[in-house]
Order: sequence, then structure tokens, then C-alpha cells
Amino acid sequence: MANEATTRRLGLMDGVRQYLLEVQNEARKITWPSRKEAVAGAIGVIVICSIVMIFLATVDLGLSSLLRWVLE
Repeated sequence: MANEATTRRLGLMDGVRQYLLEVQNEARKITWPSRKEAVAGAIGVIVICSIVMIFLATVDLGLSSLLRWVLE
């Protein structure tokens, strides 16, 4: 029974080791964007978020004004 537990534990350790080796191999394939691309992407996200924020604020203001008018 002790041998089964030891064998199972070694099998688990082999599986973990194999998984970590595969993660390491996949990590080597990553190509990071250049600084210029990263800055451009960040600026794009900020601009889009700002546009959505302004749109939602305008809709919220309009709906709250409409609701105030209906409730009066």
C-alpha cells in the first residue's frame, strides 16, 4: 500500500514537472510588443474608454432628467 502511494506521488510529481516544462516552452514563444506598440495600444484604450464614459454619462443625465420630469 505504501508503494502505491509513493508511485502515485511520483506520478503526480512527473505530471507537475511535465506541465511546468511545457509552460516554460510556451513562454519562450511569446513575442512582446514594442514600446511604441504598447503606448499606442494604451492610448487607444484610454480614448475608447473616454468616449464610452462620455456617452454613458450623457445617457444617464438625459434619463435622470426625463425621470425627474415624469415624476413631477
